[in-house]
Amino acid sequence: MNGPLDSRALRLFVAVAWTLNFRQAAEMLHLSQPPLSRAIRELEQRLGVGLFERNTRSVALTAAGALLLPRAEHILRLLDEAHTAVTAAHGATTLRIGLTTALEPPWFDGLGERLQAQWPQAHVELCFASSPQLVRQVRSGRLQAAFIALPTESQGLQVEELERYALYAALPCAHPLARHKRLRLAQLSQQTLFWFERRRQPAFHDHCQAVFKRSGLQARQWLTEAMEHHVLLAEVAAGKGIALLPSTFRALRRQGVAYRPLAEGLELSVGIGLCLPPTGSALRGPLRSASGLPQSRLTQSET
Repeated sequence: MNGPLDSRALRLFVAVAWTLNFRQAAEMLHLSQPPLSRAIRELEQRLGVGLFERNTRSVALTAAGALLLPRAEHILRLLDEAHTAVTAAHGATTLRIGLTTALEPPWFDGLGERLQAQWPQAHVELCFASSPQLVRQVRSGRLQAAFIALPTESQGLQVEELERYALYAALPCAHPLARHKRLRLAQLSQQTLFWFERRRQPAFHDHCQAVFKRSGLQARQWLTEAMEHHVLLAEVAAGKGIALLPSTFRALRRQGVAYRPLAEGLELSVGIGLCLPPTGSALRGPLRSASGLPQSRLTQSET
C-alpha cells in the first residue's frame, strides 16, 4: 500500500493550494478536474485529515492544509534542486527560458551566453513571446522559467519583480508637444495615440486604462500599434500618432522620434519579473545572477 505522502500527491496538493481553484489547478497540471479531485480526496483519506474546505463557490485550506503547504513546497523544492543539479552537471539537458517581447532591457543582450556559462552541460534555448503566452508555457512545463512583463496574470506561479520602468511618450520631433521636457497624460488628450490590443496583455492593458481615466486622458483616436517596434517607431516618425512605450525603448534611436518622460512617473509603468513554476526555486538564484541585477532593484526610469 502506498504511504501517506509521495511526490505526485504533493505536487497535486500544492497546485490546488496555490490556486485555490480545482479547475485552474487541473489546467496547470494538464489533468481533467475529476481525477485531480479524486487524487486530493485519496490523499486526505490516507492522511486521515481534510486539507481543503470546499463549497460550490470557494476553496480554502484547512488548518491541516496550511500546516502541510510550506513543508510540501520545501520537499518539492529539494527534489527539483537535486534534479537540476544532477542533470546540469552530469548530463545534457535543455533549459528553455522565455523572454517577453514587451520590453527590451539592456541586460537581455548577452543573456543567452551568460546562462550557457552557468549551465555548460545544458543546451540553453531562449524563447521570445508575449507575457501571457510565456506564463502558459511555464504552467505547462514547456519553459523552465520566463522573464515576463508585469502586471500579467500568473496565479499559481512564483513571480519576483526585478525592475520597473516608467512609460515615455514617443512622438514626432516636429510635434508641438516635443518642445516640453516632460508631459502629463492630460496633455495627450485629443491626440492620435498608438496602443496595443487588450488580448496581448490583458492585466497591463486594464491597469493602464485605469490610469488614463484618473488622469483625464481622452485620445482623439486610438490606433492599434504594430507588433514590430521598428515599424511602430517609423509610423511615429511619419507623424501618424504618439506611442507610449517603456523607457527601455529610448535605446532604439530613430530619426524623427523624440522621447519625453511622463509626469505620472511610476504610476504608469511596466515591470519585468522572473516567473517560475511553484517548485522551480532552484533556478531563481542563477537566473537572477545572469540578469546582472542586484537582488532588489527598482528602476525609476524618468530620472
